[in-house]
Amino acid sequence: MNLDISPQDLAAFEAEFDADPKNRLALNAVTKNGISAVALNREVLMRTNHTYSHFIKTPEATNQKSSGRCWLFAALNTFRLAAMEKMNLEKFELSQAYPFFWDKLEKSNYFLENIILTRDEPLDGRLVMALLADPIPDGGQWDMLVNLVKKYGVVPKNVMPETKCSSATRYMNALVVAKLREYAHDLRSMYADGASPEEMRTAKAEMMKTIYRMLVIHLGKPPLEFEWEWRDKDNEFHRHEGRLTPQEFFAEYVGIDLDDMVCLINAPTADKPYGKMYTVQYLGNVVGGQIVRYLNVDIETLKKCVVDTIVDGQVVWFGSDVGKFFEREAGILDLEVHDLELVYGEPLKQDKAGRLDYGQSRMTHAMVLTGVDLDEAQRPRKWRVENSWGDKIGDKGYMVMSDAWFDEYLYEVVVSKSKLPPELLAVLDTEPIELPLWDPMGALARQEALL
Repeated sequence: MNLDISPQDLAAFEAEFDADPKNRLALNAVTKNGISAVALNREVLMRTNHTYSHFIKTPEATNQKSSGRCWLFAALNTFRLAAMEKMNLEKFELSQAYPFFWDKLEKSNYFLENIILTRDEPLDGRLVMALLADPIPDGGQWDMLVNLVKKYGVVPKNVMPETKCSSATRYMNALVVAKLREYAHDLRSMYADGASPEEMRTAKAEMMKTIYRMLVIHLGKPPLEFEWEWRDKDNEFHRHEGRLTPQEFFAEYVGIDLDDMVCLINAPTADKPYGKMYTVQYLGNVVGGQIVRYLNVDIETLKKCVVDTIVDGQVVWFGSDVGKFFEREAGILDLEVHDLELVYGEPLKQDKAGRLDYGQSRMTHAMVLTGVDLDEAQRPRKWRVENSWGDKIGDKGYMVMSDAWFDEYLYEVVVSKSKLPPELLAVLDTEPIELPLWDPMGALARQEALL
């Protein structure tokens, strides 16, 4: 066989294409309408409904707009249910701009600290290049959210509302990143000229003043304390006596035990045996905070934990690869929603492990599971998904996920430790295996703003 594509090869390709009239039909249809419309499987549309055997009532969908804050929105959407119950509210939303501000500030410090820690690494090495590639992405992980809540608390949305820049983060990010890369250059130059790590950290403290100023200009100044009053769904007025700190608000009006929650992942790759803890090097936001920790389990164990949680009336934060086999307008996540084999004559056949290993799939989006439809044998058929893209897709912002899609493209969930079998509980306190910064299990924390 030739190493290159010869004229004879091209002639053979063309002849095979032209020999099947269906190829010409596909060409005409796809060039005019796009692959999603042409490959759309109407049988899936017709069989999909928004009825579930176990359903948790949740308020209207939120909207992260042109930002990559899905992990924050999803987490705060779980928190608001607890707050609504405590305050007897029909509707409620926590401020997403508030933790976002602190996340950007903490990530900036975390990035500069990593630059100091990697001062002896070559500039053009993979590690430093990975750090410089995206110092403060919008994305994040559950443990990073826990760091923010423990240190800074939460506030109602009206206490720190959205700004133009929190809803459309790309330009703000570009400017802050430009400054951080400049500072990374300065710090490494200091070290090359003989500066000690202590002298580098003294310089870093001055640098952080500028980063704080930039973030306040874009996102507003986060409150240190505030007054809180509300009228509940029975029209009864309430006022908290005295001013509250954001930490006090979380403790009194949300009250979720964050230390009881654990991240489970399903990564069926050879380098990640089940039943072990994992972390990702240099991935985090708060220096000195808790590290990102995952317990890798088989998909059936993970799924049982989720089913048990929803049946008990609790929603579940999760991370997945949302763009795969996704019909956006109808809000359907289903392996059969696009019949690619019908259009191309060849299906996509790589398995979950292969997709992770070869860069075809990774965690790209966090959402909330708020319902499950169980069959007579108590096996899941489909799942209800609360998204954070507004109310224009699916059922007013809520989507349907088939159980087969769950198996293939869902990678992470957060559940109570009480849902774990005893043998896995003992694993939680073991030392995690370190994965490199570019491992696909860290991808959700590297997400950028939505277009």
